[in-house]
Amino acid sequence: MLCTALMLSGAGCSDFLDESDRSNFTVENYFTKPEHAVSAVNSIYDALKTTTGGGFGGAPWMMLEFATGLANTELGQAVNSIFVRNLVNNSDNEYGRVYWVSSYKGIGNANLAIAKIPGIAMDEAAKKKVLGEARFLRAWYYYNLVRIFGKIPIITDPVGLTSENLYPEAATEEAVYNLIVADLTEAEASGLPYLDKTGRVSMGAVKSLLASVYLTMAGYPLQKGAEYYKKAADKANEVIASNQYSLFPSYDDLHDPSKKNIGENIFMVQFAANIQPSNWQTSIIPYNQGISAYSDETGAIFANKEFVESYAKGDKRAEEKQFYYRTYTLSDNRSQTVDLGGYYIYKHFDTAAQLTTTSSDLNWPLMRYAEVLLIYAEAQNEVGGPTAEAYEAVNKIRRRANLPNLTGLTKEQLREAVWKERWYELSFENKTWFDMVRLRKAFNVTTKTFENYVGHKFSYGPVLKERELLFPIPTAEIRNNNKLVQNPGY
Repeated sequence: MLCTALMLSGAGCSDFLDESDRSNFTVENYFTKPEHAVSAVNSIYDALKTTTGGGFGGAPWMMLEFATGLANTELGQAVNSIFVRNLVNNSDNEYGRVYWVSSYKGIGNANLAIAKIPGIAMDEAAKKKVLGEARFLRAWYYYNLVRIFGKIPIITDPVGLTSENLYPEAATEEAVYNLIVADLTEAEASGLPYLDKTGRVSMGAVKSLLASVYLTMAGYPLQKGAEYYKKAADKANEVIASNQYSLFPSYDDLHDPSKKNIGENIFMVQFAANIQPSNWQTSIIPYNQGISAYSDETGAIFANKEFVESYAKGDKRAEEKQFYYRTYTLSDNRSQTVDLGGYYIYKHFDTAAQLTTTSSDLNWPLMRYAEVLLIYAEAQNEVGGPTAEAYEAVNKIRRRANLPNLTGLTKEQLREAVWKERWYELSFENKTWFDMVRLRKAFNVTTKTFENYVGHKFSYGPVLKERELLFPIPTAEIRNNNKLVQNPGY
């Protein structure tokens, strides 16, 4: 009867059966409304969450901390952490695979947005802004990939099963950095607001990331030197001169959910309690000592004693419950305080979640204003020596830590003083290993001096080799794409 009715109306039954279901979204029919542009860009943010986390298997973000030699674990079954910490890592490490896959997933979503959003009929200013977000996020993922893995494939167009670029060759590191700079430069011209309290990409985030990229390009592996130190200093100074950001007066503000996306927090991974809570809380508390409302206490990561005790005498960051903690009350008797026997990470600690809610509202920090100040201080010193402006940038960090101002230093002395502030201020924020690689330097916690990366001995024994300047390309990627070449030493 249905087919007869369709034939009478002039439509054949086969036409009906062949017609696509217009309620079934595809790439071809989806990108038609302004809401689709926003939704497409939202999907790019999602991959930022993938590397954070915790639990009894550890989490990918810890890979970059154990590689510094400054972290420890009580979690014997977290072999991915232990292999990195003991410098016996291999290409089967699940942490590395997650970084690779999640980054390229974000890149894939960004490529789709960048390709399709221009064809949507919508307000042109709004269109430029969402495209600016997409380009920033693509740059972010490539920046992580190139620093972690070195030579990697560049993919800038949507890829399907029949695409010529389904099995791409790896590009040079310089080519990847050129793409990153191009994307961020376009994002700078996109009209994004300088601040965005919702946590979306802002102009401040774009300029801050560009400053970081230029600083890295000045060092290893590209070694572009003075020109790029100046670019880094100039870009960081644009953020400083904007007066849109400031250091929090208290370190407690760094892990206060009410301070998300404001003040010092330039760009963060977004989480929301009881909706999509952050999930590293069980990892940064000691193993089964009964201090938390969480049922799992994994001790997955904490700071090496030697590192925390290398902070200068009087440095507020090393005081109890500033950046670290070694005492806490018991969950079944909050009037009783116990010594935990180690230095656990307090800067990512959600007090409300640990005491009562077990649902964390904390965001994960990706860039904060303290880093921008330190980028400026380092880069400006490289360009013009110990200027008043370079001193003031680093001294703002030191004054908050109750340390005296630096003064009267040579260029070489200020250089290492700023490096030391980066190690101490940005600890356990996935910054230190990247610094070690771009500088080819490691911090000796005993002598409190810097020495060559290759040959540096961790305080607990292992010695860094040249291969540890990169992580191995995941086994599955090598097997799936015969154009990829494994990094040396793996």
